[in-house]
Amino acid sequence: MAKATILTVDDDQGVSRAIARDLRRRYGDRFRVLRASSGDEALEALREVKLRGEPVAVMIADYRMPAMNGVQFLETAMDLFPQARRVLLTAYADTGAAIDAINVVDLDHYLMKPWSPPEENLYPVLDTLLDLWDATPDLEAPETRVVGHRWSAPSFAVREFLARNLVPYRWIAADEPEGAQLLRAAGLTTADVPLVVTSDGKVLHAPTEAELAEHVGLSTSPAADFYDVVVIGAGPAGLGAAVYAASEGLRTVLVERSATGGQAGQSSRIENYLGFPDGVSGAQLADRARRQAARFGAEILSATEVVALEAAGAGRVLRFAGGTSIGAHTVVLATGVSYRRLAGVNLDAYTSAGVFYGSAAFEAANCRGDDVYIVGGANSAGQAAVYFSRYAKRVHLLVRGPDLTRSMSHYLIQQIEASPNIEVHPCTEVDSGTGEGHLERLTLRDNRTGSTTTVDASWLFVFIGAEPQTEWLGGLVACDERGFVLTGPDLPAAGGRSPRWPLVRSPYHLETSVPGVFAAGDVRAESVKRVASAVGEGAMAVTLVHRYLEAQ
Repeated sequence: MAKATILTVDDDQGVSRAIARDLRRRYGDRFRVLRASSGDEALEALREVKLRGEPVAVMIADYRMPAMNGVQFLETAMDLFPQARRVLLTAYADTGAAIDAINVVDLDHYLMKPWSPPEENLYPVLDTLLDLWDATPDLEAPETRVVGHRWSAPSFAVREFLARNLVPYRWIAADEPEGAQLLRAAGLTTADVPLVVTSDGKVLHAPTEAELAEHVGLSTSPAADFYDVVVIGAGPAGLGAAVYAASEGLRTVLVERSATGGQAGQSSRIENYLGFPDGVSGAQLADRARRQAARFGAEILSATEVVALEAAGAGRVLRFAGGTSIGAHTVVLATGVSYRRLAGVNLDAYTSAGVFYGSAAFEAANCRGDDVYIVGGANSAGQAAVYFSRYAKRVHLLVRGPDLTRSMSHYLIQQIEASPNIEVHPCTEVDSGTGEGHLERLTLRDNRTGSTTTVDASWLFVFIGAEPQTEWLGGLVACDERGFVLTGPDLPAAGGRSPRWPLVRSPYHLETSVPGVFAAGDVRAESVKRVASAVGEGAMAVTLVHRYLEAQ
């Protein structure tokens, strides 16, 4: 098998030779190192590599090059090798341009010149990027194919599940010749979509998430009957708990009903998370945490829904939707929240057919040249607006309040103000939507005057509110009036609504009304709704799990 390529582009021959020398010294036994002196020369080299069918792992481009600067080169090179990791070489004076490039070319890192010594400033960066590239599925390998309709909600559900679980697939419209051929071969019609053909040729008609997970290599069944700790929910809090629990030797299983990452996993870029100065996408962060948890020995179950929690003496029993169950000494509830549905408007018929709750970032390419409407005034809405502005003709951000300052981080407000194709509509709400088979028009209402405006719209993304989805607990664990789980010092405030605390000691800080059951992250009442705080609570929950186990 041919070596993957690391490409460097720099018009300064001295710099070009130096970085190629350092790269060959460290990676020459595993990678082919190419260097070019201009963007055009580098693109020609990439086209030759593409024709040979060889992969490119990393592209490193100097920002200050004549004719075609580094950002312009990387933007063009992405079309040839979208999976390659992208690094911009900059001088100190160019760091502003490098930061801007994060949004333009989804930059992985910007590297300051000089990088000496490479053992400290170059190799750690490349080691991380090469590990990430190596862990990314090869999109040109045998692939899963999905046949469906663009505005079909079941088709969208399949695509979303595969995309969020980082399973490579190819989308084929049912009315395309290849789609019609696959449907005929399966004995189906265009009314029977979605059809999934896995990489090994298995045909699935309108599969459930559990069936999909089983056939694309995700684990759905526990390997044991009893664990030290069961973590429910694989968002930042759950992933943090799984990493720390497994790394400290606890028998750990992480149970997720959909995909790792939670709401944060749908974020196009998180720029205020500690340790990632260039920002990181939610999917990348979740994938790193998932691999880290697995490396420490945590078991990870996907498409597995917990439907009941029971206290059985000193143990805790969790029952799954499929009828099976497992036991544990302790449980960490990290189920997060879901976006609230738009109330009082007739949009339910268009869910996943033009109306989407959350990012659905894989739809961005389909929005090219269209107007996109986003509802919400917090960070998730701002991140989506910036991301979709790279594809859409215009992004309309609908905000119920007078401005963004009360609920959105300053850095995102600055990016939105700097984006010429993002328009903020203050004091604006969605009144209704209409369309034949999918969303085609929206009626917007000014909540100050009551006046309405009807606009053509095929894309509406909603990022409002937070619903904890804790009904499945069945009252066993005390929750507040909104359904968020009460813990530690907040428990007495629940008054007569909470089950009586059965022990002499007070509950630990993240412990619920059931001893040995802890809550972390967004599902916990009065928690700080930030990725960093959720990860911290996940880690803290494991410390309290140890304290609980030691006292038994």
